[in-house]
Amino acid sequence: MTDTQTDPRDKYPEGGFPPQEQEQPGLTGKTRPAPDHGEDSYVGAGRLTGRRALITGGDSGIGRAVAIAFAREGADVAIVHLPEEQKDADDTVALVADAGRTGISFAGDVRDEEFATSVVESAVDALGGLDIVVLNAAYQKDRESLESLETEEFDRVFRTNLYGMIWTARRAVAELAPGSSIIVTSSVQAFNPSPGLIDYAMTKAAQVAFVKALAEQLGEKGIRVNAVAPGPIWTPLIPATGWDAERIAQFGTDTPLGRPGQPAELAGAYVYLASEAASYVSGAVLPVTGGKPL
Repeated sequence: MTDTQTDPRDKYPEGGFPPQEQEQPGLTGKTRPAPDHGEDSYVGAGRLTGRRALITGGDSGIGRAVAIAFAREGADVAIVHLPEEQKDADDTVALVADAGRTGISFAGDVRDEEFATSVVESAVDALGGLDIVVLNAAYQKDRESLESLETEEFDRVFRTNLYGMIWTARRAVAELAPGSSIIVTSSVQAFNPSPGLIDYAMTKAAQVAFVKALAEQLGEKGIRVNAVAPGPIWTPLIPATGWDAERIAQFGTDTPLGRPGQPAELAGAYVYLASEAASYVSGAVLPVTGGKPL
């Protein structure tokens, strides 16, 4: 395989995306331009051969990119998604199958404790076990002010980003053998919060504390726990955030590399953290931010 060196500033569009808005959850087919999940570019090298992975929020965006990469690295993959994301989930499962691996999807809401817990058992039954858990499901919405932030809205953020994460991780621990890996999708927002994403940023900071504490807990079991902290990545979540045309046009252009990232550019971070190459890495937060500091 030839690895062609590219200028990272020019690898993808510089931004200036057209005005668009979606209801939550965002859908791939309505996102313009379509995000790159690595469908045509990711080439595996057998780094996860025989592993079995569960990815929450695996239907689109970062979750789909990770599912594609894991499958092409030799892993079987189960994804979790909302019922209204079934089309995106079906497309992701088809991409996993195209890589010659088992792919399966489970529809439900991780805000529901019973579902967030039982999906672990469903994945174990479908895949024959579990070696990698990617806790990626998330919800964000632009907030005008703290005064106008409704309890129902921040409760949705907390229950999706924190409660669901804890419920799934708590149940998964009993299924993980030494050498297994838990990976959380945090965010640059955990370290540099935007005022309009105050509740989302709070959950992302809490996830960092979760990762560091759980890494200490599970180290004695030989289970590694890490996080990836994305910067501005073009996924269906962005047009569903509620930003105006100006904010969408400027999205990601304030990074040192001068552009937003694509989901495909996150995949390698998750593969690394799940693989033997990261056997001594635990409690880490790996930034993929286009140069934005944590």
